[in-house]
Amino acid sequence: MMDRRSFLGYAGLVPQIGAMPRLAFGAEETTAEKADYTLRIGTGLVELAPDHIVSTTLYNGQFPGPLLRFKEGQQVIVDVHNDTDTPELVHWHGQMIPSDVDGAAEEGTPFVPAHGMRRISFVPKPSGFRFYHTHVVVGGDLNRGTYTGQVGPAYIEPRNNRGAYDREVFLVMKEFEPAFSYGGDMAIDALDGAPVKELQRIGKAADEEAREKTKGFEVGYELFGINGRMLGHGEPIRVKYAPVIPAITHPHVRPRRFVGDGDAELGDLRADIAEP
Repeated sequence: MMDRRSFLGYAGLVPQIGAMPRLAFGAEETTAEKADYTLRIGTGLVELAPDHIVSTTLYNGQFPGPLLRFKEGQQVIVDVHNDTDTPELVHWHGQMIPSDVDGAAEEGTPFVPAHGMRRISFVPKPSGFRFYHTHVVVGGDLNRGTYTGQVGPAYIEPRNNRGAYDREVFLVMKEFEPAFSYGGDMAIDALDGAPVKELQRIGKAADEEAREKTKGFEVGYELFGINGRMLGHGEPIRVKYAPVIPAITHPHVRPRRFVGDGDAELGDLRADIAEP
């Protein structure tokens, strides 16, 4: 039986519990069925180049995370282990799946607790190239969330019409070594195309109407890589004359086929591009 003092003590915890991340504990999620894939979130090293080795949070100790292959409409089971000291989320970018497994806290997905795990199951769709990545809100912490190396490719094979090609090449582009800058707008020579007068007008009007005239911090990056390697240090993509290779780089980009002869280095693909 609970006395009044104990009841009031527990009642005082209710607002705090509601403000905490919704956690999913492994014991409640685990079943006897074998998982199709296992992801482990933990700290590791990314060797972008021999003289540029970055320590960050990764999936399965690698960047990008392992390629996960799904079949459209066929249920999959993924075990997610969080070996870090903070709760994490794995978001399935571009997939139409229930909110409790989507990987977005704002949609109701439970967090994977620190040093815990969560088993999730869903039916992947639609077909095509997608990503899985962290979805935690990090604020000003540049050592968490999308500032880390938590991203990996996921390919959902179509139920029908799988296409005709000789080889698959998956490319994941990512920045590393983030830092705050206070330089205001980006230098114009770094932008592509001519300035848009209307956008300039809107921006100027917004600056004049702003109560706070000082612009806030921006996040810039020191390093950039394709599949975890900087330009000049990637494994060449070797192609023969006229093979059909879907170079899939983003879920909203149509596959292209490369037609070339010889080696083409990652990040500097020297091959003619032809429309499919």
